[in-house]
Amino acid sequence: MIFRQYQLPCLSLFSYLIGDETTGRAVVVDPQRDVSQYLADAEAAGLRIERIIETHFHADFLSGHLELAAATGAVISYGEGAQAEFPIDNLADGQRLSLGSVELEALATPGHTPESICIVVREAPGDAPWGVLTGDTLFVGDVGRPDLLSSIGWSSDQLARRLYRSLHDKLLTLPDATRLYPGHGAGSACGKQMSTATASTIGEQRTTNYALRPMTEDAFVAAVTEGQPVAPLYFAFAADANRRTRDLLDDADAPPLLGLEDLERCRQEHAVFIDGRAPEVFAAGHLHGSINVPLDARFAEYAGDVARPGQPIVVITEPGRETEARVRLARIGFDRVRGALIDIERILAERPDLAGTAARVAAPDLLAWAPTQPDLLILDVRNPGERDAGMLPDATPIPLPTLLEGLGELEPDRPVVVYCASGVRSSIAASLLRSHGFTDVADVLGGWDALQSAA
Repeated sequence: MIFRQYQLPCLSLFSYLIGDETTGRAVVVDPQRDVSQYLADAEAAGLRIERIIETHFHADFLSGHLELAAATGAVISYGEGAQAEFPIDNLADGQRLSLGSVELEALATPGHTPESICIVVREAPGDAPWGVLTGDTLFVGDVGRPDLLSSIGWSSDQLARRLYRSLHDKLLTLPDATRLYPGHGAGSACGKQMSTATASTIGEQRTTNYALRPMTEDAFVAAVTEGQPVAPLYFAFAADANRRTRDLLDDADAPPLLGLEDLERCRQEHAVFIDGRAPEVFAAGHLHGSINVPLDARFAEYAGDVARPGQPIVVITEPGRETEARVRLARIGFDRVRGALIDIERILAERPDLAGTAARVAAPDLLAWAPTQPDLLILDVRNPGERDAGMLPDATPIPLPTLLEGLGELEPDRPVVVYCASGVRSSIAASLLRSHGFTDVADVLGGWDALQSAA
């Protein structure tokens, strides 16, 4: 057996290549949209990718099933009940697929979504399970959340109860030694307590995972539905897009390079200007109206919080990172990248009327002067679970994924200070506010961590 796990840190995504070296037959499970690595690795190992298995309709990224199928001729498989605009070879509960000696078995495990499946891997028919790919049903340290909009027509209570039965009637019946390979890791909004570990075993999770402790079904429903992070704004769009035919991504295709002469045209198209440089660099000087979404953070996810699907986008990056920015946006289905604005420092030097700076305040300074500013609005853009550790008493909680839709409820002329956990999301949020006409906005250096230290 050939087994490879791929990790995409910026989306906390795991995908897999499984092949049989005696026959050269292989499958890819839950591929990311840029598929070059699977094609290269399969060719190097002498494998033919004949099937793409999706464990469910993903909400947090646009999958690469169409790109991979176009490149290889492979069939696309989902679980029972899945329907899409493109042909699907649905896998029934318990259906086994032979790659030669290597055998895969599909387990219907509804809960995260109605069509969710897991894939049991055996090195030979009749062997004990070697491992199981659990998609978004079971993570290391957590289980899949049952409340995402991708499950339209199902309540979180209904899906949580189905998840409970999928875990106890299917996954927990596997031997404790079965290796466990999840669909996501720490940082994903598809759960709330995921580990940084890339793999585990059924036995380890049986004893350490909070959601698998002995409890009633009702207690399980309460445990897995409370304290979930706010779903990023683009999730409903991506979940729908994964069911549809669409244009294919060429992940080697660089975006057009834009100069000063292109600015007015892009603005007339109502393009969003996303600046991927570090917050401190952005604060020192940026294109007026641009939004700071650092490339070295969770770029695609956070970009999906400040731009709407289908909106034209212009990226601003450090030299040489333009294609990276385009591909990372494509991973969530944001394909309308009009181009990359190059040589931003020269543009700002030549046209200071286009330049803006960002105010950033030290935590001790905010704590000292905030009580003397009765009109000051302090925004906490962290998720609900993060606020459990504490928050400033006068702060207004508005998680970053809800800020764009809630701008109309805020007063643009009121002074605003924004904080998050460490200072990245606050820079994003503050720049979003400025881009929508808020005139007096600052964010807190170091975020809640710095505020706690300064208190």
